Amino acid sequence: MHSEEKELLTAILTVSIVIGIILLYFIVSIIRQQKKFRQLSLEKIRAEIGTLEKERKRIASDLHDEVGPLLSAVKIQINHLEGQDPEETALIDKSNRYIDDIIRRMREISNNLLPNTLVRKGLKAAIAEFISKMPAQGKPSIEFRCSGDRRLPEVQEVNVYRLVQEIVHNSVKHSQADRLLIELEIGADQLKLATADNGVGFDYDEIAKRGGGLGLLNLQSRTDVMGGSFSFESGKGKGTKYLFEIPLATQNTKSHDKSADSR
Repeated sequence: MHSEEKELLTAILTVSIVIGIILLYFIVSIIRQQKKFRQLSLEKIRAEIGTLEKERKRIASDLHDEVGPLLSAVKIQINHLEGQDPEETALIDKSNRYIDDIIRRMREISNNLLPNTLVRKGLKAAIAEFISKMPAQGKPSIEFRCSGDRRLPEVQEVNVYRLVQEIVHNSVKHSQADRLLIELEIGADQLKLATADNGVGFDYDEIAKRGGGLGLLNLQSRTDVMGGSFSFESGKGKGTKYLFEIPLATQNTKSHDKSADSR
């Protein structure tokens, strides 16, 4: 009987080990598949964001280098015209004002697509300029603090700049806040971006049920492609806080400086 019990225990142990090995194999396979799927998803998002930013850069360049000079040339030609009567003179003056408005608006669009300050002077200067150009009416009072001012790879600077744009626009459109604090810390190996407003806040579950939350998805996507972490706190009547932590690699920025000089 003792021998039979021993054989039974051995058989149970053997079966348990085999089942354990099988389960372990499936668990490892699932984890690998999840990692592979996540990597493919990140690569897809990275490619989509890269394509979007390249197209923005191309359009901004076309507006700045081609359409702008063309409009200036048209304005010069109009200014060479001499009105034969007060009505023609008034029409020429009106056309000049229209062209000036178009040129100004075109520069604003070009700058929104890819701020020249971001390319030339970096993230801190670009964010400060963006905030200063926000319309005063309906805008919360924005305080911007920044520690550290070293240049980052262009992709990172563009992505962090877009994060700030998204948060500011959301605050202006939805938060009803009268104060917004933006804190940027560029360290040796990590960038921290923290924002806080005193607005009405939001309930994420309610937004998700209505099929909203696209802004949060954009924030998450840009954070993911930089290998960072993103969290937020909000509630009705409690304002909204965002925190981004982005790892930074020590990189030579000479190529970035050259592109800035070329402009």
